[in-house]
Amino acid sequence: MNQAIFIDSHAHIYGSDFEADFSEMLARAAAAGLAEIVVVGADLESSKAALALAAQHPHLYAAVGVHPHDAAGVTPEAYDELRKLAAENPKVVAIGEIGLDFYRDRSPRPLQEEVFRRQIRLARELELPVIVHDRDAHDRVMAILREEEATETGGVLHCFSGDLEMAQECIAMGFYISIPGTVTYPSNEQLREVVRGIKTENLLIETDCPYLSPVPHRGKRNEPSYVRITAEKVAELKGLSLEDVGRITTFNSRRLFRIAQPDQQAKIAYKIRNSLYLNITNRCSNRCTFCPKFDDFLVKGHFLKLEHEPTSAEILAAVGDPTGYDEVVFCGYGESLIRLDVVKKVAAELKRQGVKVRINSDGQANLVHGRNILPELQGLVDSISVSLNASDPATYKRLCNTPFGDAGFNGICDFLREAPRYIPEVVATAVTVPGIDIAAVERLAVSLGVTFRVREYAEVG
Repeated sequence: MNQAIFIDSHAHIYGSDFEADFSEMLARAAAAGLAEIVVVGADLESSKAALALAAQHPHLYAAVGVHPHDAAGVTPEAYDELRKLAAENPKVVAIGEIGLDFYRDRSPRPLQEEVFRRQIRLARELELPVIVHDRDAHDRVMAILREEEATETGGVLHCFSGDLEMAQECIAMGFYISIPGTVTYPSNEQLREVVRGIKTENLLIETDCPYLSPVPHRGKRNEPSYVRITAEKVAELKGLSLEDVGRITTFNSRRLFRIAQPDQQAKIAYKIRNSLYLNITNRCSNRCTFCPKFDDFLVKGHFLKLEHEPTSAEILAAVGDPTGYDEVVFCGYGESLIRLDVVKKVAAELKRQGVKVRINSDGQANLVHGRNILPELQGLVDSISVSLNASDPATYKRLCNTPFGDAGFNGICDFLREAPRYIPEVVATAVTVPGIDIAAVERLAVSLGVTFRVREYAEVG
């Protein structure tokens, strides 16, 4: 079993709060599974302190910037000093934290906006992402990010406090959403709604320590090890394992901050929750408009771009002992039933070992192979999940770009109607793509004699 790993993407661990137990704090972070910590400056002094810590510890990285609270004290020379800090030190991974704070208003708002804009321009000049502080200033933050073309750098809205609509807008602009320990607070249902409503691939996790300790440490000093508590809450909300959330958010943080990723090798077998998924082809019958593979080949932090299509022997070697999993699922970055003979060989061995076998499919296999392949799966497959996604041929063709024209939709309906004769559990699914009549798809699925399940658009991939 792999240990869950995490990155605290936003920590303030310099200064008096951590002087007495700094080494012990880092040891607790390592014991909790933290691989890296991004130490974030709030003014010139703390930016230098963050950089000094990053220079001393290989797993610490720094961000330099001026917080909106200190905007009134920024001089023209300060920008030059920030530029020098960032340009000359490879362990500086972002400009931040920068932004607007209209809650405390410790600096005049026009000055906050000017300093925010200047630092975005600096980030663009240095080609670094930005770490954005936003408190009670949502509209102005979003407007300035657009006006200053911050999409060129990307970045993260740290300690996110907006609603789901704002989160989706940020993601569309190329920004990540960072979740702090406040997600554990009983009153913060809005943030939990955000976590439920967007893909884990768009999330980071953070402590913002020494502030914002999660439950059950609320009211006490926060520290990097507590990011694990935030990850546990995110896992609960997303229906994922702690290992899943750690792997995905760690990959996201490393991608954003350009921290070296471990060697990415294509996975044949990969774990999500307690299921083992098999990635045996990257070919697909359809080219669905909502499929994430056209952006990259990552699924839940696993890299799935195959260099070659594995043989049945290679697949079984990648599986190892499958008996500890709830199920083994043929579902990679492609349509597994294109490789029907391999599916049958591998499934037969898995069933010999008493393992539950599921296939996720686009339901086009009979059209691909020119025959009814379902009888060949009898006794080998316990469950099949078929992406129906539409209630009429025109919508299906538009969404799924099937190469079979109207026959593609008719073929999937015939496949679903026939499948229960050979496979014990048959489920039709639909993704909540905006504009899809989910109720109509469900009625069709029921009329075909199968179970129906909705797949949230936020979790496709």
